[in-house]
Amino acid sequence: MKKHIKVAAAILSGVAIIGINQQSRAQVAVKGETVYTMAGAPIKNGVVLLKDGKIEAVGANLQVPANYKVYNAKVVTPGLVDAHTSIGLAGIYNIPADQQQLEKTAPIQPELRALDAYNPNEELIEWVRNHGVTTVNTGHGPGALISGQTMTIKTSPDGFATLMDTTNMIAFTLGTEVGENYKSPGTSAKGMAMLRAELQAAQAYAKKKANSDAGKRPDLNLKMEYLNGVLDGKYKALITANKANDIMAAMRLAKEFNLNMVLDGGAESYLLVDELKAAGIPVILHPTMARANGDNKNMSFDTAAILARAGIPVAIQSGFEQYVPRARVILFEAGVAVANGMTTDQALAAITIAPAKIIGLDKRIGSLEKGKDADVVLYDGDPFEYTSHVCTVIINGKVVNEECN
Repeated sequence: MKKHIKVAAAILSGVAIIGINQQSRAQVAVKGETVYTMAGAPIKNGVVLLKDGKIEAVGANLQVPANYKVYNAKVVTPGLVDAHTSIGLAGIYNIPADQQQLEKTAPIQPELRALDAYNPNEELIEWVRNHGVTTVNTGHGPGALISGQTMTIKTSPDGFATLMDTTNMIAFTLGTEVGENYKSPGTSAKGMAMLRAELQAAQAYAKKKANSDAGKRPDLNLKMEYLNGVLDGKYKALITANKANDIMAAMRLAKEFNLNMVLDGGAESYLLVDELKAAGIPVILHPTMARANGDNKNMSFDTAAILARAGIPVAIQSGFEQYVPRARVILFEAGVAVANGMTTDQALAAITIAPAKIIGLDKRIGSLEKGKDADVVLYDGDPFEYTSHVCTVIINGKVVNEECN
């Protein structure tokens, strides 16, 4: 309640608004015994200077200007990036009133915008932010042949002011989960046939739309417009598939229609390492500790390490859980991946620079480099040790959490 009163006061008071803006542009120096920049080797006794919401400089034993506020930590990393989640559409309490990530009236709805369902005040956003997650690619979740769109936004309390991309990907799903939510399709073959038919219809729509005679052009069709965005590469096709046969079907679909595909889930992706690498398909892997049931029954704790060793771009996601608090924390999931074969550098990459590259925003986020967004996380120990805590979180140069979690 106090938070809402402060926000209202800021809106009503020009002085308060100026104060907030000045705070967001504060000059900050972050000192770490070890700084993982994710743009090179870790820096011992590193310093990260932040100014006007951007990273001003990074290096060892840098001189800190007198007017900079200094924060100290054992370990410093870039802000963590969750490449696929439903946070903001799926709420923390897992009740019908706070679940907006899957519309069950039709199995193919690419026109559904995550932006229209996202709740910036959802408590789950604060929860993951306090555990170091500064950016999320969130939106419509698995469960429909095409469930809708994803968007990319910072987890800052500033909400929509930190929106980075309104439509980053279109979310597809292949697997038994679709048949559980809709009368049709009931089988994988039917699902693929429905997708192929819709994509072919979108191709025909695009051809008619390009007609030189305006009178022969079709009326605007939102579904076709967004499918054409996938066909022409404007949007990536985020295809959730976990069983090997569904992953292969997804790859066939991507090849047939020249889709810019990202594999999501990938429980049995360890069986298709050569194929995924040859096709250049990145993987947003299920949470390391996902439940091994349904299409995930053959998942392995080793998958992240196997993909990383093969040179396949891999990010670890928070996933879509059926219980409160509805999403996992990628920091913890990456820690389990380290316990099962990933190196520390590989695991940190899987929750920072790798997801930033997969969602196409690595010029702004994912590493500590001059000119990038000032998103920084400070720890009181090894980030992957159970006894360590996230103690300070900075987004766009603004300190948004100072309590150890």
